Amino acid sequence: MTLAEILSSLFPEGHAVAVADGLISGEGPFRGGRLAVIGLDGDVALGVEGACRLAGHVLDVVRRAERTPILVAIDSDSQRMSRRDELLGLNEYLAHLAKALLFADQKGHPTVGLIYGHSAAGAFIATALATRVLVGLPGANPSVMDLPSVARVTKLPLDRLEAMAKDTPVFAPGLDNMVKTGAVQAVLDPDRPLAAQIAAVLDAMPERDARDRAGRERGGRPLAEEIAAQVVREAALG
Repeated sequence: MTLAEILSSLFPEGHAVAVADGLISGEGPFRGGRLAVIGLDGDVALGVEGACRLAGHVLDVVRRAERTPILVAIDSDSQRMSRRDELLGLNEYLAHLAKALLFADQKGHPTVGLIYGHSAAGAFIATALATRVLVGLPGANPSVMDLPSVARVTKLPLDRLEAMAKDTPVFAPGLDNMVKTGAVQAVLDPDRPLAAQIAAVLDAMPERDARDRAGRERGGRPLAEEIAAQVVREAALG
């Protein structure tokens, strides 16, 4: 689905969501109140200015103190990999955006990520993965790191990583693997009104982040319990 189709399905009565330089912001009527929408569209890379503007929109919602839910819609590139952004401390700007979303959630504004296109690396982590719940639409293509980049970092051959990714969803890209690991809670049906589906997601919102449990139950994190137990043992030993 395109962003225009998503917004029409979310807000059949109209909305005030706009896109400027690939940055999404605005709101529309939702269940007798409002639903705020921020995000990235058009496979745009997220740089320092974009992270600041999106964080500002989130904090504006919090200042109104109306417990308005926030939907983070994402079709992005990775973070903007320019020398200028790196020298300005892009990692801190991305962290600020992620913390703004976490702060909003703590202040009673439920946050839901909606991945409908591509997203990767820092842009994905600071937006969609910083929400309490993340859902997707068919055709979405998220990844924390694509396999060619993993190959460069690990020095492992790309063909070996591709073979490993077939059985190890925890680091493999793609929507199906994100579902298996619990990062994506569910894949929505584009043929049904999204307003009702997002409302159902909000109604079933867990009190805490449940992605680790979902990943274990779906078989996407087979070593999660063993690693968690080891961390507990090491912490007990001081």
